[in-house]
Amino acid sequence: MITLKPLNSQASLKDRIYGVLREAILDSDLYDESASLKMDERHMAAQLGISRTPLREALTRLENEGLVEIQARKGVFVKRLSLNEIVETITAWAALESMAAWLACEKASDDEIEALRVISARFTIDSATSKLNEYSESNIEFHRTIIHMSKCSKLQEISEDLFSQLRPVRRRALRNSDRAYTSIGEHAKIVEAIAARDADRAANLVRGHTIRLGDYIRETWISLDKDGMAIGD
Repeated sequence: MITLKPLNSQASLKDRIYGVLREAILDSDLYDESASLKMDERHMAAQLGISRTPLREALTRLENEGLVEIQARKGVFVKRLSLNEIVETITAWAALESMAAWLACEKASDDEIEALRVISARFTIDSATSKLNEYSESNIEFHRTIIHMSKCSKLQEISEDLFSQLRPVRRRALRNSDRAYTSIGEHAKIVEAIAARDADRAANLVRGHTIRLGDYIRETWISLDKDGMAIGD
């Protein structure tokens, strides 16, 4: 299910293993119905060229973060968020990003706003719907850029943790062409509000944009089983 990247030789072995595993999990399609959630320790150790002892230490760290679940005599499984957890995480993100948009109206430079406009205009409705995977990554870049434009380091720190959890959620949601269509139009309005330095409008647009993602998921990811498995959407 996950593809591991080579270890970065500049960090400690424990941190390298942890970082590679965490990135692989968050870059995978966790909410695809066909995704396998079981992680094969032997295969991962072989891919990384390490013994299973430091691998297990990294997996324990990931379990403490809620990204994996270690089940006795069964193995290690990637842990999906429940439907309620997804919606609550999106709600928290909406609050943080709306504040970031409000701050960006005051603190962002004209060049930074123009860079946000370029990201927003990178895809047309036709190209987004025909290249949903690529648009998903551009969408993630758009929202991260707004957070960065706030110039608030603590807000960036908290948001990054939440957004990491939402990366596979957003990736799955934006494979729906209707969501991509809606997203493009809303992004353009957000850029114009920030460019006009209209803080209240920018904050409201960002908050509404993200809350609607939560509403979409609540309504269309019909049910989740006890392990967070998407049953239908």
